[in-house]
Amino acid sequence: MAKIFCVANQKGGVGKTTTTVNLAAGLAKLNQRVLLVDLDPQGNATMGAGINKATLQASTYEVLLGTADVATARVRSEAGGFDVLPANRELAGAEVEMVQLENRERRLRDALGLAAKDYDFMLIDCPPALSMLTLNGLCAAHGVIIPMQCEYYALEGLSDLVNTIKKVHANLNPDLKIIGLLRVMFDPRMTLSQQVSAQLEQHFGDKVFKTIIPRNVRLAEAPSYGMPGVTFDPTSKGAQAYIAFGAEMVKRIKKM
Repeated sequence: MAKIFCVANQKGGVGKTTTTVNLAAGLAKLNQRVLLVDLDPQGNATMGAGINKATLQASTYEVLLGTADVATARVRSEAGGFDVLPANRELAGAEVEMVQLENRERRLRDALGLAAKDYDFMLIDCPPALSMLTLNGLCAAHGVIIPMQCEYYALEGLSDLVNTIKKVHANLNPDLKIIGLLRVMFDPRMTLSQQVSAQLEQHFGDKVFKTIIPRNVRLAEAPSYGMPGVTFDPTSKGAQAYIAFGAEMVKRIKKM
């Protein structure tokens, strides 16, 4: 049965989508069966996996509303070697339409449960705001991976997210926990980055992943070619870091 993880942070521009797409590709390279769930109406993870969001027959939108299942809506990312439950701007409408539905917070959990035997990992790329979509992601997941930059504004946003996760754990999903914090876009030349990194390790201990993702141009270029950075330039420092992160995730899951 699949382990389901949200990649979430209430702050925008912290590399959530880059992390989700490249972790999926890194795990696929380690012979793991992976489903990437795009839960963001912008559809960036869908495009980053090499899938044209304008030509989708079905998407996360239909799955949440119950008019399609995961097996029908999923698309293969040939560039990444994993499956994608894709999204486009239609998904923004699901926010309004789900308000009237029964069990609205658990629509995604129920849908993924039917396909869980097909995968080792399901990775959910959440939108930056705390919305009904993000809530569905948190209710479906066993744990949360938090990508964050090592800067002080990021620390403020982190405390908000941790409080949100605690509330969801207490009221909606008792299985939910923080799997780990991933330091991304890291520049070791900046003293501030090193200071914040040390603070994270001191405060969160082994919840901080040992792998650090460096700031890397090749990772930023990859989406414009419709490829994960891991396959776009496997020799780049960013790609190597995400493959190492995939291996660390597999090892950490075995201990759970």
